[in-house]
Amino acid sequence: MKKIIFLFLLITACKSEKSKTNFDFTTVFEKSEGTETATYLEVINYYSQLAETYPEISMEAIGETDSGEPLHIVILNAEKNFNFSEIRKSKRILLINNGIHPGESDGMDATMMLFRDIAQEKIEIPQNTVLVTIPVYNVGGSLNRNTTTRTNQNGPKEYGFRGNARNYDLNRDFIKSDTKNAKTFAQIFHLVQPDVFIDNHVSNGADYQYTLTHLFTQHNKLGGALGNYLHTEMMPKLEKKLSEKNWDITPYVNVFNQVPESGFSQFMDSPRYSTGYTTLFNTLGMMVETHMLKPYKQRVEGTYELLKSMLEITEADGEKIKALRKDYPKKLIANKTYPLNWEVDTSKTSTLNFKGFEGNRIPSDITGKERLKFDRSKPFTKEVAYQNYFKPKDSVTIPSAYILPQAWWHVMDLLKRNQVEITELANDTIIEVESYKIDTFETRKSPYEGHYQHYNTTVKSSTGPITFRKGDYIINTNQRALRYLLETLEPQAPDSFFNWNFFDTILQQKEHFSPYVWEDKAKALLASNPKLQIAFNIKKSYNKDFANNWYAQLDWLHKQSENYEKAHLQYPVYRLK
Repeated sequence: MKKIIFLFLLITACKSEKSKTNFDFTTVFEKSEGTETATYLEVINYYSQLAETYPEISMEAIGETDSGEPLHIVILNAEKNFNFSEIRKSKRILLINNGIHPGESDGMDATMMLFRDIAQEKIEIPQNTVLVTIPVYNVGGSLNRNTTTRTNQNGPKEYGFRGNARNYDLNRDFIKSDTKNAKTFAQIFHLVQPDVFIDNHVSNGADYQYTLTHLFTQHNKLGGALGNYLHTEMMPKLEKKLSEKNWDITPYVNVFNQVPESGFSQFMDSPRYSTGYTTLFNTLGMMVETHMLKPYKQRVEGTYELLKSMLEITEADGEKIKALRKDYPKKLIANKTYPLNWEVDTSKTSTLNFKGFEGNRIPSDITGKERLKFDRSKPFTKEVAYQNYFKPKDSVTIPSAYILPQAWWHVMDLLKRNQVEITELANDTIIEVESYKIDTFETRKSPYEGHYQHYNTTVKSSTGPITFRKGDYIINTNQRALRYLLETLEPQAPDSFFNWNFFDTILQQKEHFSPYVWEDKAKALLASNPKLQIAFNIKKSYNKDFANNWYAQLDWLHKQSENYEKAHLQYPVYRLK
């Protein structure tokens, strides 16, 4: 018996030793000397081997993507505990998203090396922070590899495609969630509930000296002490740490076909974008934007150092981050109003000591018109005005609750997916509510990410009793999802469900009139309503187009009558004060 036990232990020990030494954890990026990136299957296999070899690492497949493959999360915890409910009690969580645009593969390679180096103790394992990554978010795009579509990009040799398996840009899909990828991301995000979120990208709007740029979520929109910490502490600490490692970094250069030294503004990340979405749940978010004209090796190494630095900041500031995020929805409710739309505050600017290249307008050999040309032999450092302060354009009062009729189940599905707390009416009930009529809106003339999106939406508000049915939903706003509710259910918000066409059926009138029938009824209506007759005469007197359009006149009168359907333009989400 003792011999059998000894043999078992020997075999187990050999197997364990083999698993630690047999797999080569040198990445494709390193083997190619910084010219290539791993394929989707190579990335997943790499993390699988890490999880099999090192007990501090766990890997799990979660949910679906449009490609048919699952999403994965990889977790690194010094305590080898991978239960997020337990983790949140004592540790902060940093979530890294990679491959949302698979041609921008820098983060995929950098994160693989970061996890390996921590597991192999080349970097001290964080004791107060748990590191989580989605290794490849856009699986379909990653599988669709090519060598040509990144027209401006300097490496790697082969890479994935920007669109996902259904050709969606996943960094426009977080709020509307048309894709399985986005639906699964919400599942992962609410499972993990990260304190800090990083999304890795590559960008080029101009040429300049920096390899690294950062795009932190807009601090005024994040708001309060949390926004102030992001702007005055976290961002400067990151810049300082990277400077000490001889990695210059600047804010994301938000220009296109212009010279940066003329000044530029911070990018406003609305909730369609990853950091705009994560901000709705008071997560400190940033995008890494490496400069695509720099060599691939340089970009990946810079991303690695940035991720390492952000991990160090999260580790050091964990208790402060926890305190700032705690009960933040209650602090927002205390404000009583919530800004929906923002604009640059031109009264405030920051000054960047910007390191660029001289750019000039010269004649184009192709078009004969002026073109922009940067001269890398003429670097400069200049003071550049950076507009990184925003102010609200409008705001709404925060209701105590919303009521959503059960007929709008597709909206409720998304609310539930984002862990919105809801209750159902137990009985048919008449409730005094504030309701909206859609007043004006504009619509894109060209398709955008599968939609003809609305914008510049305005509403008219009224208050009165509405009969709701048993099973309709009441959604209290005093909850973690407060921001999410305001940004999706207030139709004026730029990424509201209304603006993303979730309620377009209310925009089409269903019942109409035949002119030869309505003509006589309209005449009787005017005869019985002298005030309406006066309003009608005034409108004809002061509106020439109206006066010359007989159908418009009959339609206007129809809309003033009891025959006009109440459902037309009636926004079917109601507010409790």
